[in-house]
Amino acid sequence: MTENKEIDTQLWKEYRSALFRFILTRVDDPAMAEDIVQDVLIKVYEQLNTLKDREKILPWMYQITRNAIVDHYRKYRPTEDIDKVVLIKETHTEDNVAKELAQCLLPWVSQLPPNYRQAVTMSELDGLTQQEVAQRQGLSVSGAKSRVQRGRKLLKKRLMACCRIELDRQGNVFNYECENC
Repeated sequence: MTENKEIDTQLWKEYRSALFRFILTRVDDPAMAEDIVQDVLIKVYEQLNTLKDREKILPWMYQITRNAIVDHYRKYRPTEDIDKVVLIKETHTEDNVAKELAQCLLPWVSQLPPNYRQAVTMSELDGLTQQEVAQRQGLSVSGAKSRVQRGRKLLKKRLMACCRIELDRQGNVFNYECENC
């Protein structure tokens, strides 16, 4: 029981900010996005024991999140076509393919060595500047940058080992296919 509680707490910490950003791209009100993420995490916590394959937790969580967003639109905008509103929000987000792929990286972040994991989490998931990362970790700015860059390299190496990634001329991800994840 204690192990499951620790896993649940870890899930809460790892995915909360990513889910919030995901919701915020589809719901314009930050306070409402916060309410939705809280509802999603409560549902995840309550239903976690029904998940048969823990490896599929991320897609499962995002399905719960998408359902919660649809429920939000049904509740607060009952006369609008929900699918149309959600689709419009999704097409206006920047580089949806890259964001989707980035979600695959979340479980791997937790497997990074602690100093890289903290730096990458603060910089990439929490949205802190590298100067803020340096201040919080008691490092020089160049030290924080180094940790973030090394963490990114480790994640990239892992991603390239299991996925085929297609880039456009500007170097942006436009398609991918995961094979060994």
